[in-house]
Amino acid sequence: MCLPPEKASELKQIIHNHLLKMDIHGKIREVLAETVREDEGSGHRSLTEADFLHALQRRGIIDDVMKNLHFTQVPLHFADVSDLIFFFLMSQTNIDPSRRYLYLQVLGGKAFLEHLQEPEPLPGQVCSTFTLYLHFRNQRFRSKPVPCACEPDLKEGFLLEIHRDSLGDGSKMVDVTTMLSMCDPVHFVLIKTDTSSETTLVSSYFLDWRTVLSSPSGKTCFAVELMGVGSECKVPAGVLTVSLELYPPLPETVNADIISTQKSLERQRTAEKERLFLVYAKQWWREFLEIRPSHQSKLVKIFAQDENGVNRPACSYVHVLRAGRLLESPRQTARFVSLLAHERAPVVGGGAKQEQWCTLMAFLCRGKGDCEDHATLLCSLLLGFGLDAYVCVGTKAKDVPHAWVLTRGTDGTITFWESLTAHRYLHRAIDPDAPPLTTQPKPSSPYRTVGCVFNHHSFLANCQPSDAVELCVFDFQNQSRWKAMSEDALKSVCAPGSTTALPPVPPLCAPSLDPAAASNQLELEMRYLVTEHRKDLDLATVWDDHLSYLLSSALSAYEMERCTGVSCGNEEFQDAVRRDVPDGHTFKGFPIHFLHRNARRAFATCLRSSFCEEIVCCRGDHVRLAVRVRVFVYPENACAVWLMFACKYRSVL
Repeated sequence: MCLPPEKASELKQIIHNHLLKMDIHGKIREVLAETVREDEGSGHRSLTEADFLHALQRRGIIDDVMKNLHFTQVPLHFADVSDLIFFFLMSQTNIDPSRRYLYLQVLGGKAFLEHLQEPEPLPGQVCSTFTLYLHFRNQRFRSKPVPCACEPDLKEGFLLEIHRDSLGDGSKMVDVTTMLSMCDPVHFVLIKTDTSSETTLVSSYFLDWRTVLSSPSGKTCFAVELMGVGSECKVPAGVLTVSLELYPPLPETVNADIISTQKSLERQRTAEKERLFLVYAKQWWREFLEIRPSHQSKLVKIFAQDENGVNRPACSYVHVLRAGRLLESPRQTARFVSLLAHERAPVVGGGAKQEQWCTLMAFLCRGKGDCEDHATLLCSLLLGFGLDAYVCVGTKAKDVPHAWVLTRGTDGTITFWESLTAHRYLHRAIDPDAPPLTTQPKPSSPYRTVGCVFNHHSFLANCQPSDAVELCVFDFQNQSRWKAMSEDALKSVCAPGSTTALPPVPPLCAPSLDPAAASNQLELEMRYLVTEHRKDLDLATVWDDHLSYLLSSALSAYEMERCTGVSCGNEEFQDAVRRDVPDGHTFKGFPIHFLHRNARRAFATCLRSSFCEEIVCCRGDHVRLAVRVRVFVYPENACAVWLMFACKYRSVL
């Protein structure tokens, strides 16, 4: 029985403490001495390990150890020592013995040829790392980061629970038939993090774990070839050696032909549904073009390609996603999504933009993506909050393709949400048929045209005479303005569980960062950088801790304003600063916002501002400097980093 390293260490400590309590060493010494005397007296062959173990069993030592292991669950049958060890561990931890588990081990990587010339990292040297993320049936895991290499030392164990309450009777252990029908894959996402903390998606792979059901020992080991992403999705990125083990072991295995037949049937059902939807989509598109020839140029995105080069309906990228206690309101949700960095899909060479919509797991693990990734995530979370939300596909200034989110109120109000910035815009359409002297609303949003809107069960194409956002009426029930796809057709390929081709939807992860510790660390680093910078200018540095503390309220107010759109708390901050700065002195402050926690990158960015440089390099009489850092942590360890430099000095004419 294999266990994760931390569980194995915990088990060793539990067993060690238990044996010490029984004085097992003393008992073993007594049995050993007695067995040696008997062996010498008999003049037989030399004592073997088997003889000694038999003597321990005959004298009841092993039985005594067994009797002292107590379980709160029903009596269990132990087939061998590995069974006993596993269940003993479960009695000491939060593992439920009435559930079935899949223990997945990654035993190492090889053939990551892009890193063939990577030098061996020196002890303490900062280097690029690989991190492996897993998602299986609403459970998420991550490995420890390891240095990038041609053969990376990716060795990690993950204990995956197979049975989930949502499937039905949670009190029963999942049986072979039920497991055979589970088409949920284990989603592997491999991320590379470079020395400047920039992340790159290396591979996204879906592992069908059901091969372990046919293994007589309940354990199997094989190599998994990871492919690249985007334009390199047909190129191997590397190979991982993976071991799978079921626990408790199955009473009987499944014939490999049965597993193969089950997979084949699932593929056939999926292929047939996709074929029928494609036939319907082509017919729908022909009807749309017949309405008006200009529709050919509209951005109507029926299908989108994911990181593995798979074309999927756009609606399948949106889900009703609830964040539990991690996010408290729609506006806080918009703030969280905006903190995930914006980066277009990388492309080798020049040319047009490489379009790539990522699966949700890949987007969250990478921590950055394109506007479509942000828009689909924000729409999913707003749907979870009960809003009538849609993703809009269109253009912004200079005809740049763009995606954003729209919500419809019960009173008909239309609100645009920019997922990259969390800004909200109230939409009021211009009436082109109104009399010339009629006062028309001024466009407030940066969007120029809209071609289509969609969510998890609706897809509507804009068939109004003009696709200009300022003229657009978002009355989706009006078929003369919006052409809708059949909800039943969309449900056949986009509803959860409708096809095996749909990637599973992961839950959001709670933040693991300590915001206070992260703030303190970054603030100390900024103080060091400022001191060294001033030292190069032959300037002394005197810090004012009280003034630094006063800056906290301003940073808190800035973040609250970004979350809620309401400004508050600035009056108290200004009053506190006036009280702290003596008469005849001047105060200057410079706040700035970042999405990362790299002190050197942040300081270099700050110095590009002449106003900030004026504060950091301040000269004068009785100069006191202050710096305050506040790290606000959101799910997925997304961070809003607020930094404020300030100084006060005596004004000399």
